[in-house]
Order: sequence, then structure tokens, then C-alpha cells
Amino acid sequence: MKYLLIGLLRWLLKKLYHVEVSGLEHFQNVNPRTLIVANHTSFLDAVLLSVFLPDDVGYAIHSSYYHKVWMRPVKSWIRLFAVDHNDPMAMKSLIRHVKQGNKVVIFPEGRITATGALMKIYAGPGMVADKADADILPIRIDGAQYTPFSHMRGKFHMRWFPHIKMSILPPHHFDFPEDMKGRQRRIKAGKKLAQIMTDMVFETTPYKRRIWDSLLEAKQIHGRDAVVLEDIERKPLSYHHVIFRSFLLGDVLQKSTQEQEHIGILLPNTSACILTLLGLQSRGRIPAMLNYTMGEAAVVGSLETANIETIVTARRFIEQAGLEKLASALSQHAKIIYLEDVKASITIKQSITAWFAASFPSYALKCRIQGVTSTDPALILFTSGSEGVPKGVLLSHENLLANVAQISTRLAMTERDVCLSTLPVFHSFGMTGGVLLPLLSGMRIFLYTSPLHYRVIPEIAYDINATVLFGTNVFLAAYAKHADPYDFYNMRYVVAGAEKLQDETRDLWMKKFGLRILEGYGATETSPVLSVNTPMHYKAGTVGMLLPGIQHRLEPIQGIEKGGRLWVKGANIMMGYLLHDAQGKLEPPHDGWYDTGDIVHIDDDGFLHIQGRMKRFAKVAGEMVSLTAVEEMARHCWSEGMHVALAMNDARKGEQLVLMSTLPEMNRKTLLHYAQANGIHELQVPRQCVSVANIPLLGSGKVDYTAAQALLTSMLADT
Repeated sequence: MKYLLIGLLRWLLKKLYHVEVSGLEHFQNVNPRTLIVANHTSFLDAVLLSVFLPDDVGYAIHSSYYHKVWMRPVKSWIRLFAVDHNDPMAMKSLIRHVKQGNKVVIFPEGRITATGALMKIYAGPGMVADKADADILPIRIDGAQYTPFSHMRGKFHMRWFPHIKMSILPPHHFDFPEDMKGRQRRIKAGKKLAQIMTDMVFETTPYKRRIWDSLLEAKQIHGRDAVVLEDIERKPLSYHHVIFRSFLLGDVLQKSTQEQEHIGILLPNTSACILTLLGLQSRGRIPAMLNYTMGEAAVVGSLETANIETIVTARRFIEQAGLEKLASALSQHAKIIYLEDVKASITIKQSITAWFAASFPSYALKCRIQGVTSTDPALILFTSGSEGVPKGVLLSHENLLANVAQISTRLAMTERDVCLSTLPVFHSFGMTGGVLLPLLSGMRIFLYTSPLHYRVIPEIAYDINATVLFGTNVFLAAYAKHADPYDFYNMRYVVAGAEKLQDETRDLWMKKFGLRILEGYGATETSPVLSVNTPMHYKAGTVGMLLPGIQHRLEPIQGIEKGGRLWVKGANIMMGYLLHDAQGKLEPPHDGWYDTGDIVHIDDDGFLHIQGRMKRFAKVAGEMVSLTAVEEMARHCWSEGMHVALAMNDARKGEQLVLMSTLPEMNRKTLLHYAQANGIHELQVPRQCVSVANIPLLGSGKVDYTAAQALLTSMLADT
């Protein structure tokens, strides 16, 4: 009778939910002593596991459910264990059962998710696996969170019968040192289990596909009429509108471009920019985001580096931004297409064709980009040029989607969220964090043209009820200074990157708004995020823990005792560089490893401490001195003004330190007294201090060290 009922349920669930199970071979070959760990998406989870796993398994459920009246008939069919993560006796009974050679399912989150992503992972299940010497078999359940049986009503578009996937991954086994015991071992087991669960979610997320494939899936999950894009024109666009207008733009632009051609996009943060990008990708073109804040020479150099012969821009933008001179210079090197002309040229036939394509987008894509794969180029970004000539960074569809998937395992986003996207999309942080992540997660994106409008942006955040904001230290500090304490009342996530977050900025946001800034770290070459603090895993002064799917190694550096030079490898690492001196030739990472050039220390809890870029170290009297640390010291000594530490050649000591600051008056003795009082070596105290009206900045808000060094050289030469 039991197996007849299971067979009937299996048939019914397959019919209703088209349940897809992968990795059954991992279950069949697993150790008899196995703890099966699964994410908890809905009340359907236990039914799905019971019906689709080939063997009888026991279940460890919370005692509050175990004693429910409606659980009595279930107990006669399935072996249940009442557990409480704070009840040692209940855990001992479960350990004993697993140790006897039985498979038991447990949900380490201890509750059904209320975010759609993993919630807190309890250490208890990890301890059970360790003490029972059992394998851990991870199973990812995906899709059930969109059913009415979940706790996600109001946060996601609910459907009665979504497609449900169950992915069974290879087993793991803890192998801790014999001398690790007690609380230390329990904590280690809990952390290891949390890492297994996080890796499971990333590995089972379908990032090995094209951006358009993910966009169409997002439309299917969140609904064709879900509003996802808006800008200062205040004309909201749904998924259907985004797809229709992107197809239409792509159809028109294909006539004046070639397949796989690198097309420059010279546009600000507007819906038109995103539609242009998607439109070009829908016809197999490769968008290259031009950084118009770099100056004429750098932008022209970018065209030459990436072999760009066509640029898409808008007359209105050129006029409002005062870029007529730049546009004139670019027209000498490339053909310029204005969106106003594109709009005027659209025919009724093209509109109808695009409308039909948007109504049947999967079929339309097969006709448009059939030959494009996930590993093909999707986007070209250019390095900031903070330490030299900008290089082209070629990113594949898989690179970008992998990073979106990696971020999503740590930061839970829902349809309720509204992302205020102010960072320019020619910046990797602005592209992935401010556009791709929310667009593919069902969030509403509000694009604002410039991050420099410090008084306007807090007002917009208040007006649109923004819940997510990405920014740099410079921008976030300025927003906090000019904002009303209630402007960010609805904010859930404030994420900082691109430069070090200062303690003053972090403290100001906490005191004024009650918000904890989540600092992260990455590079254009890594799509860009490598690590980030989260509400669950947070340590002030660090840039968080490495995202899942990222391997790392630290290369020892002479003169640096703690940490080393960080190298990383993973699906989010770029295809390679496009170099100005080797036009048309791609320079890929060495064996897939990318040298970040950053000196990093990783503590025992797995948090990254950035000590500075290798190029931001100076060798003074044979000792390696971090210029970043010098800047930190100056900021603590003088809270006002902006400070930049630079190095100049010195015949006697190799290099000498110079502090450039916006403070009109500085006294080296004051800095020296501060260093002595705080146990800082005298070698870190700059030999000279120079005052400037403004520190050169890049469009991303980071210090332009190349320009700052040139300015210092010029100033010292004049003296």
C-alpha cells in the first residue's frame, strides 16, 4: 500500500510540476551512513524527497512539527526524529541512528526560507555528520519556492504548478584533525556545512548559458508584466517591454553592423542604454561600454584597443553632458549612430516583427543568435586606468552570469526590492550589481544618470522606496552628508566596493540611518565581485568572504609577513585582455588564474583583509610600506580633507613617501606624534606633505593615482 501511494504521488507530481531529478547516481553510490542535507523551500520538500529518492530514508524534523496532530499518520509511514538544535539528547538519538548505517534527511536551515535564498545554517547537522562519521549528501530543491506552499507570497510571483528541479550533488566527508575537539570542532563542522550548502546552490544554478536565456527565464518566473526598468524619464518598462524594445533596436542596428563586431556604447545610466546593450546582444554583436569620463585620449585609445568602428550614442546626451568635442574626436575614428536617428527610421513592419518576436522570444532567439554560446564574448569593459593605460576586458556570458549566481547565494533579492542604480554601467560594479543582478532577479531597477548628484540621489531613494544601493566610499559618504535621516528609511542593502570603505563613512551610515554598509571587493577582470560581507557573515574592516566557486592562492611577498599576493580562479574570471599594443589579440589569464595584484590576508574565519595593491606598496629603507596604511593613518590623524599617499624615488632610501592632501595646512610633526602614540613605525610617516585644491578622481569615484602621481611630479618639479 505504501509503495502504491508513493508511485501515485510520483506520477501526480511529475504531471503537475514536471519534476526533474538529476544526480541520482550520487545517491545510489553513497555510504549507508549518510546525512542528506537539503535547502528548505516549501512544505512540499519532504514529499518530493520521499517520493523521488529511490530508498527509504528517515527525517529529522523540528520538535514543534513532530508533535502536531496531523503528523500522526505520517509517523506510521516514515521514520521521524524530533530534533531541537538546542536539545543534546535529541541529537544523540539521531547520531546513533545514522551511525547504525541509515540515511536521514535534515534541513540545516531549521525552517522554510522567507527570503528565497539560504537562511541561517545551524551547526547541529554538521556535528551529527561528524560524530556519526557519515557522508553528507547535498540536495538542492529549486522551484517549490514559487508555489503557494512556500513562505514567499508577496515576495515572488506565485504559481500553482512551476517547474521543480531536484539536484543531487556528490557526497562530502568531514576530515578534521584528531586534536580538534569540543566547541572548536562543532563550530568548524557548522562552517563547513554552511560552505557545502552555499556551494550547492551556486553549482546547481544554470549560469552556463547566454544572458538572453537568463532574461527569458526571469520573465517566465516573475511574469511578463512585472516592471523591471525605469529611469529619470519615469516610464516604467516590464519584462515584455524590455524584450520587445531590445529586439526592435537590435533589428534596426544589425543593418549597419556586422555579426561579432565590437560596438561602442556611449550612453549614461538610462533605459535606452540597457535596451541598446541587450539589442546588440540579441543580434550577436558585442557591446563595448565606453567610459566618457576618462578624457578624449583614453576614449580614442579604447576604440583602437578593441577595434571599435561603430559607436551608438544620443545627441541629447552629448549636448547635456557637454561632450561635443569628444564626439567630434570619436567621429574621426568610428561611425557614430544616434538613437534619435534610429528611432526615426523604424518602420511599421519592423515594429510588428519585433512584437511577434517578443511574443515568442525563445523561438526568436533561435533565429537571431543560434550560433552564440555561453562561452562567447558578451561584453567589453575597460579598466579604470587608475594605474596605467586602460585595457579592454572581454567578459563572456558565462563570466557575468556566474558572478550574478555567486552574489545571489549570499545576498537574497526578491521582487519587492528596488535597486537604485547610480554607478555608471561602464563600470563593472555598476553593470553587474546595478543592472544584471536585479534584472535577472526580478527586482525593479531605477537608473540614475550620475552618482555625483549628492543631494538628489537621497531624495530619489526616498521617492522610489529604494531597498538596494551600490556605491563607492566617496559617493556613500557624500550621500550620507546631504541626506535627511529618513531618506533611506526603506533600504535593506547598502553595498560598497571599488575602493576601501572608511570607518567614518561606515559609522556615519550607522548613526544617521541605522544601516550597516556591506563592504565587498572585486575587479573588472572578475566580473567583478570576489567577496562581500553579508547580514549573515559580517566583519567590519574586512571585505567579506570569498564567493562560492572561487579558488584562491596567496603568493608570498618578501618584506610582507602577513598575507600575500592574491590569485583567483573561477567561472567569473574574464576571457582575457584586449591590449592596445596587440590589437585584435586576446591575452587570456595564465591557466585560468588571475593575478589581482592585491596583498591580502585571510583570517581564520575566512574573511579577507585587503592590505593594499602591490603597486601601492613602497620600499623604504629596505622595508615594504603600504601606501594604503599611510592614507589610513593620515585620515585618523586629520579627519577633515582627503589624503593620498604617493611614492617618489629617493637616491638614499630607494623611495620616499609623500602625502598629498586637500587640507591647506599640514604639519609632519603632528603626523609623527600620532604614529608614535599609536605604535606605528616611523617609516610609515611621509617625508613630505603637499596641499592641493582637489585630488584627481575617476568617474567611478576612485582616486586617479596616475593623475595624482603626475600632479605631484609637476608640483615638485616647479619647486
